[in-house]
Amino acid sequence: MQSSDGFTLCKEERLVGRKLVETLFKGGGSRSMSYYPLRIVYCLVAREEAPVRILVSVPKRCFKRAVKRNRVKRQVREAYRLNKHLLDERMAALPDQTLALAFVWQDDHLRNSEEVAQRVRSLLNRLSEKL
Repeated sequence: MQSSDGFTLCKEERLVGRKLVETLFKGGGSRSMSYYPLRIVYCLVAREEAPVRILVSVPKRCFKRAVKRNRVKRQVREAYRLNKHLLDERMAALPDQTLALAFVWQDDHLRNSEEVAQRVRSLLNRLSEKL
């Protein structure tokens, strides 16, 4: 599953399945916060395989070309992978719950990877304080 370094993003950590996504976006228990150009939507659900499950969404209205959408998704996933340890301590205190987390891109301009990483880090810090 996870390698010894802890900096992996395995399949179990991906948020998939219509029910869980609908719970996250249409359910009443979800909350959100943003730090432009990123917005996160999150909610706590019954425990599944991983303590945190993520989804990255880049709307087609932001970037018409799939190459640019995929680049942004790759940047966000990489930034999360390197900084997910910020949530691990909080989620260890909640052994019977999983955090469903969606990153939604809101800008129609590309950003460099360091700026994306800084925004993801800031959002994860704020989220860990709220949990």
